[in-house]
Amino acid sequence: MIFGFVGFRVIKTAIAAILAIVVASAIGLHNPIGAGTLAIIAVDVTRKKSVKSVSERLFASLVSLLIAWILFSLLGFHLWVLAIYILISFPISAKLNFQQGIVTSAVVVFSFYKTEQASFLVLADVVVQLICGLGAATLVNMVYMPKEDLKLKQAREDVDMLFSKIFSKMSENLQDTSMVWDGQELMKASDKIEEGITLASKALENHIMPSEDMKDEERWLLYFYMRKSQLDQINNMLQLLSEIYLALPQNLRVANLLEQLSVDVKDPMYTGKTEQLLTEFNEQLQYMELPKTREEFEVRATLFQLTREINQYLKIAKKVKQEINLVNVQFSS
Repeated sequence: MIFGFVGFRVIKTAIAAILAIVVASAIGLHNPIGAGTLAIIAVDVTRKKSVKSVSERLFASLVSLLIAWILFSLLGFHLWVLAIYILISFPISAKLNFQQGIVTSAVVVFSFYKTEQASFLVLADVVVQLICGLGAATLVNMVYMPKEDLKLKQAREDVDMLFSKIFSKMSENLQDTSMVWDGQELMKASDKIEEGITLASKALENHIMPSEDMKDEERWLLYFYMRKSQLDQINNMLQLLSEIYLALPQNLRVANLLEQLSVDVKDPMYTGKTEQLLTEFNEQLQYMELPKTREEFEVRATLFQLTREINQYLKIAKKVKQEINLVNVQFSS
């Protein structure tokens, strides 16, 4: 219960900090608490980010320590010397693209400054303190990262359900052109898709080496990007839908297409049922009577364009499914 309340990253940070302090104390470092502080700073959300940030922090700190050691050896341990260190080291760290390491390096140098000794022994003590802190954070990050599988599946189910509601509303609107719909499902779907992309990207960054699990995360990412692209198609459909102001027999047939799509979108596999209905509708178009009025012509032209958008929507799903292997993760239409 408490784990859910404080958050997993907080728990990792606590473990890393205590581990760094215990190790630093065990080997007799001058400032073991400083190692704990460094561990707190270095804990990250994914393995890849952890490796990158720890590398930047380590190199930035070593460069800063060298600059500080030279300054303190030549000018002594004075506050104004510390100011000179900041003016010199911070721009250098930024120039070397070690931005994430600026704060860490400052903590290390301030710890060095407190000793008021520029000996190699003290410098080595500070370097080992740095290694203990960053090492503890890296170890905790590498040992375990929570899987996002359940959250990803829930996000997919939410998106599929929202898409289904959208298609149902579109079908209803074609059958009753006077119907008013607030379209809130569109915003919710967009938010859920972005949430899914964020979760899948985070899960992907937790893999340092290629693996089967990594392939699953790539599939998830492809799935949510597919939905993002399809949401653009839905927006195009809605724009066309707003231009349909007459109740024609063809409206009902396209409404049936959308109603079938509202069912298919929740199916874990691509059924092809909507595509079959679309093919039949296009064949029937050839034998329909020509429009008798300008208004009927405009509405039927818009309906035809709407079916083209539906076709494009379905093509996106089929194209993506050819690129992914549905072994562990199933995707809907």
